[in-house]
Amino acid sequence: MQLTQGNNVIVFINVIILHQVFNNMQQMSLKDWVVLLTLVPTTVIGLCIASYFSYSRYVELEETLLLRSHSIIEPLAIASIVPINNDDHQQSHQLISFTHRSHSDIVKNIIVFNKQHEIFATSAYHQDTNNMRIKAGAQIPKSTVYQAFDDHYILRTPIIDETQQVTVIDDQKSNPMFIGYIVIKIDRHKVIFAQRTQIFIAFSIAALGALFSLFFAIRLIRNVTKPIEVIVAAVEHIRQGKLTIRVEGDLVGELSLLQNGVNAMAQSLSDYHGDMQRNIDQATIDLRESLEQFEIQNVELDLSKRQAQDANRVKSEFLANMSHELRTPLNGVIGFTRQVLKTPLSETQRDYLQIIARSADNLLLIINDILDFSKLDAGKMVIENIPFVLKPSIEETITLLAPSAHKKNIDLSLRFAQNMPDGLTGDVMRIKQVVMNLVSNAIKFTEKGSVCIDIESKEIDIDTTQFKISVTDTGIAMNKEQQASIFEAFEQADKSITRLYGGSGLGLVISQRLALEMQGDIGFSSEVNRGSLFWFTFRCKINDQPLARVNTYPALADKRILYFEPLNHSRIAVSEMMTSWKMQVIPVTDLEQLSDTLAKNQRYDFALISHDVTPAAINELTTLIASIKPKIPVIHLAINSTSPNLQEVLLASGASYCLSKPITESRLLRTLLPRQKQERRRLSYSEQKKVPIKVLAVDDNEANLKLIKTLLLEQVNEVIVANNGQEALSLCKKEKFALIFMDIQMPLMDGVSALKAINAQGFNDSTPIIAVTAHAISGEKEKLLQLGFSAYITKPLDETMLRHSIYEYCDTQLLNTPQPEKTIALPEHKTRETATLDWSLALHRTGNNITLAIDMLQGLLDALPQTQQKVNQALRSQDAKEVNRLIHKLNGACCYTGAPHLEQISRLIETSLTKGDKLDALEPEFLEFFERLDILTKQGPVFMKKFQKLPSQI
Repeated sequence: MQLTQGNNVIVFINVIILHQVFNNMQQMSLKDWVVLLTLVPTTVIGLCIASYFSYSRYVELEETLLLRSHSIIEPLAIASIVPINNDDHQQSHQLISFTHRSHSDIVKNIIVFNKQHEIFATSAYHQDTNNMRIKAGAQIPKSTVYQAFDDHYILRTPIIDETQQVTVIDDQKSNPMFIGYIVIKIDRHKVIFAQRTQIFIAFSIAALGALFSLFFAIRLIRNVTKPIEVIVAAVEHIRQGKLTIRVEGDLVGELSLLQNGVNAMAQSLSDYHGDMQRNIDQATIDLRESLEQFEIQNVELDLSKRQAQDANRVKSEFLANMSHELRTPLNGVIGFTRQVLKTPLSETQRDYLQIIARSADNLLLIINDILDFSKLDAGKMVIENIPFVLKPSIEETITLLAPSAHKKNIDLSLRFAQNMPDGLTGDVMRIKQVVMNLVSNAIKFTEKGSVCIDIESKEIDIDTTQFKISVTDTGIAMNKEQQASIFEAFEQADKSITRLYGGSGLGLVISQRLALEMQGDIGFSSEVNRGSLFWFTFRCKINDQPLARVNTYPALADKRILYFEPLNHSRIAVSEMMTSWKMQVIPVTDLEQLSDTLAKNQRYDFALISHDVTPAAINELTTLIASIKPKIPVIHLAINSTSPNLQEVLLASGASYCLSKPITESRLLRTLLPRQKQERRRLSYSEQKKVPIKVLAVDDNEANLKLIKTLLLEQVNEVIVANNGQEALSLCKKEKFALIFMDIQMPLMDGVSALKAINAQGFNDSTPIIAVTAHAISGEKEKLLQLGFSAYITKPLDETMLRHSIYEYCDTQLLNTPQPEKTIALPEHKTRETATLDWSLALHRTGNNITLAIDMLQGLLDALPQTQQKVNQALRSQDAKEVNRLIHKLNGACCYTGAPHLEQISRLIETSLTKGDKLDALEPEFLEFFERLDILTKQGPVFMKKFQKLPSQI
């Protein structure tokens, strides 16, 4: 045991030494390596061998002693049978005494016990016998056993009388008779001494081997490392630049070769140094001459840079001025054209005015393209992230382009993939801009056939989806040369002065860069005279609080509709749409198949007929309507025209409804869903309530001033006008205004100076002042907002921009003031339930789209419990960042619904958190926030229940 502990200590010390050596291995010198590689292996091997043989000898001595003890005690046990049976103590004593004397070198005492554990005989009466006796109650061992102590062994063996047997009744077996046992005490001192002597000798030999290794290592160090140290010192001197140093002395073997190599290297370096110094002197002379030339060039480059900066500044100023000069007259042209189109007109007048409006819009589009290209080129285009609904946004864009397709009798169809997410967060205006560019190009370069739009999605992760919009046309397409330059700025496929198709040549360039900004891409494939396919991808976040919910229409479930559509894409798109409403769609592709289907005399609730409306096809269409009418009373037509006169003719021929292609979900639903029997007044813009406020409009252009006044009077009670900033300041000293719309470039006093003067005089210092400018270049909005303007809108103006500004900066109490005589005629309902959930505001924010207003309100209500739970969890964990994110999403959802109080407190909390306020400091605001959530959760279902049937009634 002591030997084992000693070996463990030695091994542990060796491990520590090796660990320290390996840690310092990177810093070891050659001398250390020599010592390590000579001394350590020898020492380790010697220690291992010494340990092995010491341990072997140790075990061998122990086993020899035990074997000898066994050979003593076991014969004694056999010989003691007769004395014990005869109860002859004297004979037993003589036997063990003789044995004790014979083996006195190791035997200390021998005792014979009877089976009652009493001493029968002993060889040494003066010694302690208690530790040799078996404890009371213990059984006599069945064979020889031993017990080890520090300095002795005690062996016990049973005395068995084989002539007597003990029968065990239960087991029916016979066991030997134990008549006693014999115990012998063996001395270990001589064995221990021999073991220690063996260990000393073994490790002495190992130490002697290590000393021999150390001796040879020292000799090796003297013969090898000393010359190497001399060579290293010489190399160090050479490194310091002392190239005259050489390695001296007589060295042998490889060291001699190393000596010669170092001396040759020193000589070569000395020669190179001389050559290099001469080259440096020559290069210095050449460099001085070059520096003089560079100085002259730097002066010229600095002058060129200043000229380029001046030219760029002049270009920016020119772009800004041109934008202003072009937008100012366009504002009047577009604005008043829209106003005149609202009045009763003849068809010729309306046609002329629509041509003027389209021309002005095209000119404005070119201006916007140039400005967008400038922003993208400067890297200042900002992609917004606001909540929106994809499907109605795309449908609206395609619907705006439909008249251009109808004019060329091109079939325009739109198809959405099934189970596609609709409530998203992204820049819907830029998405619509790219879609409009691709679709308008497809229509422009297609003379006949169709333009098909497909929209599909692919999930990127749990929060992000990638959308792909493909536009396929049957136009003239492009050759390889045109394809190579299609995405270059200001390039046209046809560059000749006689080209048929106009444009700035920026649409596809802007679309490509916008796609990249939205983490997407754009591409195409084209085959001459076979058509083109343009595709565009972008990524959007899924809105946690969707603005619209999936609608089901029980009134349309299981309704049968006969759908005639020769064009494959349109037929599939509309069929999928109606099938998603649980309708039974029976599609047919030609007149023969239509006749065969009608001949079966099956029941149909509706018929949807798609047909050309060229002059030659009108008679065929009216005949077809007349043949279907007796079997299917409700006939819907889908035509490539928006002409009211043509629609009246078709309705007079027996059609129930007339739809303009492309067929969108909202249009088709309005005709398929059952209507209320009594007539309803459609909520038009003119029937909306006016806000009872006084507004000041300032502009130096008479046409623009008249237009903004006209547009504002449709929305507010009173509008005061001023021709320049000086007049505006005079008016602001006398009257209090709710809003001020201020032009920027004006004579006498510009808009910025007027802003500062109005804020300084105090009477209207809290009035929101909105900048109205034709400058739409990058950075203009940020500059004006920093100067103190509350908002920024660009010319040309429209009702939506002004209405948004009035809503944003007008008192909510005024916006929510009910005016029964101006509200929509909804049966047995109020338009405004409570200030907590405002139906008028919801309609206002959705452009009077009742279905969309209800969907967005319902989406908000459905998301409130989960939002409340998440906000509570974030507050408990003091996660201000997560609270801000959740409040921001809720605030975005409120901006498109009629929940003004919840929106107000959400905006207040979001603003405070953005400024860096702590959560604990906003405890009162959060109390109000949760109170608003509880009220809205309780009142919302009651409110929605009243209006859930409105889309089918209007």
